[in-house]
Amino acid sequence: MKVALLSDCYPPRLGGIETQVHGLARALAGAGHAVEVFTITPEPAGRGPADGFPVHRLGLRRELPGGLLINPIARRALRAALRSGGFDVAHAHLGVLSPFATDGVQVALADGLPVAATWHSVTGRSEPMMRALGHTARWARRGVALSAVSAVAAAPVQRTAKAPVAVVPNGIDTSFWSVGDPIGRDRGEHRAGGLHVVSAMRLTARKRPQQLVDLVEQARADSGQDIGLTVAGDGPLRRRLEARRPQWCRLPGRLEPTALRGLYRCADVYAAPTVLEAFGIAAAEARCCGLPVVTRAESAVSSLVEHEWTGLVAGDDREFAAALARLASSPPLLQHLSSYSRSERPALGWGDVLTTVLAEYERAILLAAEGGASARSPDH
Repeated sequence: MKVALLSDCYPPRLGGIETQVHGLARALAGAGHAVEVFTITPEPAGRGPADGFPVHRLGLRRELPGGLLINPIARRALRAALRSGGFDVAHAHLGVLSPFATDGVQVALADGLPVAATWHSVTGRSEPMMRALGHTARWARRGVALSAVSAVAAAPVQRTAKAPVAVVPNGIDTSFWSVGDPIGRDRGEHRAGGLHVVSAMRLTARKRPQQLVDLVEQARADSGQDIGLTVAGDGPLRRRLEARRPQWCRLPGRLEPTALRGLYRCADVYAAPTVLEAFGIAAAEARCCGLPVVTRAESAVSSLVEHEWTGLVAGDDREFAAALARLASSPPLLQHLSSYSRSERPALGWGDVLTTVLAEYERAILLAAEGGASARSPDH
């Protein structure tokens, strides 16, 4: 199968969509499929390692202020490439605001190319705008196979499209993240320094890093136990967090994967405080490392957690702090969650995910052949 991947964001930018589109392209190529990436992310300085597939960068030479990605004339170049490329399917990857990928769907549909469209973000407050624009409903009527990376992300798309939306989860390198077992608490006894809570996120208001610090502080007060917190990541809130950082909190900045894996292996529990989380790649990587996870019920991370077995799911922030306090006060509970988490790691390897993605491509091809008259319910 020959696949065109359409994404506004792509490496060298760092983020969930960028990582996933690059990983999917590599997985498709590794499985013997022909794949080409189309993006408006500028060319990186210098040459990176070749991945074995073409990457067409149709954007401006540099990002606009604020990291804005836009190029109104990219549509023309994309249309020419899709018309001459002999593609079987186009796969658009969308966030809350993705002008290039949105245009890409329109271009592919105009040329009769089967289209799959995957949302990587929770639309949240943008749902009324999506409904007013109406493109999800139009796409569904024209036979686009709609999907999202989790049930949480799929729900608003399904409401605006009034059509079935499949779940196509993100993939991770399970062979990398599963190396070794966590060493922070192998037998359930307290180490010097007490419970070690970790998290990894972009330090923005949406990810709620300050709230996590406050919740750990509440858990320390409620339990009377020593709880340490390490939050890996960088972002616009870094300076403010540093200024208010308590002694028991560490902010090491963004860590390379090997260092992050090492951090997880020396920790006791992963904390995911974000509510509007479409998937939770960092939490999935921590689960793959064998760490139990504490998360909010509204977050898509909750789909990675079996409550009271591979972590604890909290209904609100008060319950979140109480869950951390429980783990700090009960070594047997922590040992139970840790042992089960090591034995029941999530099946999110690229081999598993690729099977789901290819099924979506077949659904897109079938819907295109039917002329979009019937948005058949996905059976995966």
